[in-house]
Amino acid sequence: MAFSKYMMPLLLFTYPILAVASRLHVARDLDSFIASEKPKAVQGILANIGSNGTLSQGAKEGVVIASPSTVNPNYLYTWTRDSALTLHTLVDEFTNGDAGLQSVIEEYITAEAIIQTVANPSGSLTTGAGLGEPKFNVDETRFNGVWGRPQRDGPALRAITLMTYINWLVANDQTTTAQTVVWPVVINDLNYVGQYWNQTGFDLWEEVSGSSFFTLQNQYRALAQGVQVAAALGQTCSSCVSQAPEVLCFLQSFWNGEYITSNINVDNGRSGKDSNSILGPIAIFDIDASCDSLTFQPCNGKSLANFKVLVDSFRPIYGINNGTSTGSAVAIGRYPEDTYYGGNPWYLCTLAAAEFLYDAVAQWNIQKSIAVDSTSLAFFQELYPSAKVGQYESDSTTFTQITNAITTYADGFVDLIQKYIPSNGSISEQYSRDTGMPLSAYDLTWSFASFVTMAQRRSGQYPVSWGSKSAAAPPTACAGTSAQGVYIPATAAGAPSSNSSCKVNVLFAVNASTFFGENIYIIGNDSALGSWVESNADPMNPGNYTSTRPEWYVNLDLPASATVSYKYLRQEPNSSFIYETGNRTFAVPACGVETATEQDAWVGPTGTPSTAATDATSSSKPTKSASSQTIVLTSPSHILLLLLVPLLALHWK
Repeated sequence: MAFSKYMMPLLLFTYPILAVASRLHVARDLDSFIASEKPKAVQGILANIGSNGTLSQGAKEGVVIASPSTVNPNYLYTWTRDSALTLHTLVDEFTNGDAGLQSVIEEYITAEAIIQTVANPSGSLTTGAGLGEPKFNVDETRFNGVWGRPQRDGPALRAITLMTYINWLVANDQTTTAQTVVWPVVINDLNYVGQYWNQTGFDLWEEVSGSSFFTLQNQYRALAQGVQVAAALGQTCSSCVSQAPEVLCFLQSFWNGEYITSNINVDNGRSGKDSNSILGPIAIFDIDASCDSLTFQPCNGKSLANFKVLVDSFRPIYGINNGTSTGSAVAIGRYPEDTYYGGNPWYLCTLAAAEFLYDAVAQWNIQKSIAVDSTSLAFFQELYPSAKVGQYESDSTTFTQITNAITTYADGFVDLIQKYIPSNGSISEQYSRDTGMPLSAYDLTWSFASFVTMAQRRSGQYPVSWGSKSAAAPPTACAGTSAQGVYIPATAAGAPSSNSSCKVNVLFAVNASTFFGENIYIIGNDSALGSWVESNADPMNPGNYTSTRPEWYVNLDLPASATVSYKYLRQEPNSSFIYETGNRTFAVPACGVETATEQDAWVGPTGTPSTAATDATSSSKPTKSASSQTIVLTSPSHILLLLLVPLLALHWK
């Protein structure tokens, strides 16, 4: 493939005339590229949505697959997070005039209403815990493999997407549909957020169990927006009212004085610099928000300071960034310490950098001023060296020069991506840190969506405000509160009615020392325990595992007052199982008790690393815990990378 190369406007301030000419040249080329690539990206999304999508490979109607890739890695699943972000993109395209997308949105609503009711290793709808399950099979059945669960961003993101659609329905005299069909799906998710927001979970990369900035930011938006949408529909969301201020209060904990520490309540040895911290602000972007909003909008001084720190952290680590100067765009990955597939830049992260800057410029244009403070000064001076602490009004030359410089900077990220997208428009998950060749899953749905949202912002298309200005202020002191939720199947949207028998959420935890590649499952006589069917055994979570306390755990919803029989299993790297000696019993508390805990220790034979057999044909998105002793990978990524190269050649055209 022959790459087009364009002059980067590196002499912006020293040679202003040349800089303007360069910007016009790059902008014209980008206009042409984006005009060509955006419709391909939209079609790439639609190809990955069942059942009519050309690449959806058996997905049920309305189910969004992450990628058609089935080997090295296997992403032929549906993730709640990825699906919600993708459909939010389509909702915005629909409200911008693409009427043909409404049927896709409606099919998605039905699919998600069904998936909400699917009992899974995280729990069920009865207690709400099952809404935190990150991924499902594309036929709307539970995924039963070991994974980083729960992931608490999915319900918030799904609620945000559907509330955005509700706003359109209300504005177009379809309030009844919003009330009876869509809102019942949304309120389940909002109740989940209100109940579980202050509990740890895995981050958006599915690797770190703790508190995630991206997750908390979207949980706040969901609850704050839920207050207003509920009022517009004549409904109530008491958990939204009570919990939104507390979430906003806790969100401030991620700022460390220099940048946003993207994951806290963890000890994994990382710096905390993570694209999580720019993906969050663009997800909760509000065109009408104040830059001093505590929500960390793109134009916020702390967000801008964090942006500079994050981008600078990637400058020296990728070969394709060699030779780039300060203030110029570079390839962006997930986080500097990343090792997945060798630790490469991601398309969606690099595109997010551009979108973040376009958002910030849009907010300054709306507010007709730019505020530079001591926190954001380094960001501004990198692009406009004469910037000083103070206020720049929109009628000043300086305001125009700053916004032009930042827009040029944003364009640079898109221009960089242009070099590494094949001519057929396919966008993979990653591109090589040394050559720029696409890597990992091909035709990644989230990558396509990130291109579309970037293009929307660059063209001046912004979502309607979600009401951040009118949201309640946080308390002066944070409190780790929660609100018990009520969960009811959204039958009007297509969900099956469920058995309303009382359930209790039981935490099973077992101390079981394991070696790399070995996992722990639980099995028993209740359907939630797999009914003694080995293939239905519940995978347990190593997120709390340490060398001194090798704990694996899982939360299951069990019938109140029942006595269940169960035991633990070890799954060896060759997929065989080793069972504990003897059965255990547990008496589930009576109805009215919300949670219970059973703490056990492994009793029986153990496996040995010498019996491990590498299974290179079994691959999935990896889950890596904070402890090196409990990293869970179904395939070693360095081996997969070697296997993947011949396949990638087919897509690099």
